[in-house]
Amino acid sequence: MVERTDVVVVGAGVGGLAAAIRLAAAGRRVVVLERNPVTGGKLATVRHAGATFDVGPSLVTLPQVLDELFRAAGTSLADELELIRLDPQFHYTWPDGSTLVVPDDRDARIDAFEAFAPGAGAAWRSFDDHGRRIWEVAERTFLAGPMSGPADLLRRMSSPFDLVAIDPLRSLHRVAMSRFRDPRLVQWAGRYATYSGSSPFTAPATLSCIAHVEARDGCWYPRGGLDALRVALERVATRCGVDVRTGTEVERIVERDDAVTGVAAASGPIEAPVVVANADAEHVYHDLLPDQRALRRVRRAPRSLSGLVVIAHVRDATPGIGHHNVWFSGDEHAEFDALARGRLPEDPTVYACVSSVTDPTQAPPGTENWFLLLNAPPGIRVDPDAERRRVLDVLAARGVDLRDRVLWSDVITPLQLASRARAPAGAIYGTSSDGRRAAFLRPRNRGARRGLFLVGGSSHPGGGLPLVLTSASIVARMITGGRRAR
Repeated sequence: MVERTDVVVVGAGVGGLAAAIRLAAAGRRVVVLERNPVTGGKLATVRHAGATFDVGPSLVTLPQVLDELFRAAGTSLADELELIRLDPQFHYTWPDGSTLVVPDDRDARIDAFEAFAPGAGAAWRSFDDHGRRIWEVAERTFLAGPMSGPADLLRRMSSPFDLVAIDPLRSLHRVAMSRFRDPRLVQWAGRYATYSGSSPFTAPATLSCIAHVEARDGCWYPRGGLDALRVALERVATRCGVDVRTGTEVERIVERDDAVTGVAAASGPIEAPVVVANADAEHVYHDLLPDQRALRRVRRAPRSLSGLVVIAHVRDATPGIGHHNVWFSGDEHAEFDALARGRLPEDPTVYACVSSVTDPTQAPPGTENWFLLLNAPPGIRVDPDAERRRVLDVLAARGVDLRDRVLWSDVITPLQLASRARAPAGAIYGTSSDGRRAAFLRPRNRGARRGLFLVGGSSHPGGGLPLVLTSASIVARMITGGRRAR
């Protein structure tokens, strides 16, 4: 007997669960199939000896996007999740030993920048104003619907000045140079390119809006870790009537007469006139629905960077650290040049999240849970033990020596990320923002067959929790014919 439903969602990552919630709330019968034993996709967690490590996203921005999703399902963010607004947001350290602790409060932030470098307070205000103007236009244009090409963007613009406001032609590095005299702060601003696995030297200045969003709306941590967000999404989906099935491999998307008709899963066929693929577009068109033309088009979009991850359960408390910490490289040009050439930088920037600073439940008393991330080229093969030692040595050279305090550690390489998340070559952010045309090369939400739709970091509007949630909203409206709710 053939099973039938209205919508099949392939993959229970954040985008898949969010799309399922919206479609079920709109009255559709939805089945979600996930090959892994748990939902969440790249929103993943590792546990060891009482310590918990978020090995995907480490913070929530734009919580109102989550709240709008939950309200569509008849609940609210406050009812489903306890969020803590982080203050300070980040601790930044440079090789010369200088540090910048960025508070949540706007006035305190201006004071912190001014104390770091004379004139930097006013420079930050100028940079933030630039980001605000970009965000105001991006919300009602780029994020307001699907993007099949520049014409879609132009149709949503109220005037030609909108195109100038989003600043797509300059690089993020160039606009940072125009605002900050201190090269350390130029490097600080460039970090926002890495949020989408991109380089500040080739990503558009448009990305400066991320810094504004953090300053305006805050950086948030779900009590209990990012896994609490996964649990909340799955709980709300189930409450809406979504049939979530884990441990179920989708072998292919079935088509007939240029339209999808369902999926062939290891557990049996499911017929549906709509298939939502919460999977990397390259995997979709290479494996699930082979299509050489669509695959060539997808591969025109640049892959994001990957990551080299070290997680470490560490004894004792580390003085002077925060929830989020960044130790910058001494030469950002050399760092991103190495990445562009497919090599690990000799002098890398190290990002660390130690959530036990905020949430003691994430590590046993007297210990800390360290998540260390270095940017890495997609597809690179590394020696995990050698890289574990190197990362800890680099951190020790920056003034934080964990080497004699590690109780347990593990390494996640780019190729392991590729296997875990079916992210080609471990490009964990999906498609990058490198290049002026990157936004228009990103795979479309409407798939290459009638009834096929794509959500997630590889498709429009890109990677990161808020954008993935937005992609789910866009796709749900395309399927139901609903108007923009945001």
